[in-house]
Amino acid sequence: MRYIRYAFLAAVAVVLIAVALANRGLVTLQLLPGDLAELLGVQHSVSLPLFLVIFLGIVSGLMLGFVWEWLREHKHRAEAAQKNREVRRLERELKRTQNERDKDKDEVLAILDQAS
Repeated sequence: MRYIRYAFLAAVAVVLIAVALANRGLVTLQLLPGDLAELLGVQHSVSLPLFLVIFLGIVSGLMLGFVWEWLREHKHRAEAAQKNREVRRLERELKRTQNERDKDKDEVLAILDQAS
């Protein structure tokens, strides 16, 4: 299974390198459209290779997806934490009840009950 994973990663690396070599031309990215930039007086632009723009777009999309999913699953994590606290509380209550019950028993019987 490990070799399949390495083969898959190698194939992905080859494809990414091929895409990078095929898209080495420079593109200019502007912060705002031309008319709006002139109106606001903000002319920020940067020239990058096209493959870098593609890869940055993929990575930023993945990060946005991860954050979105993490926020969407918050209610499930909160519910699991609440149930975990309730289980711990019930275990403490059960142990306290068992200890009170064991006070009335013979010491030998109490030890045998704790072992099981």
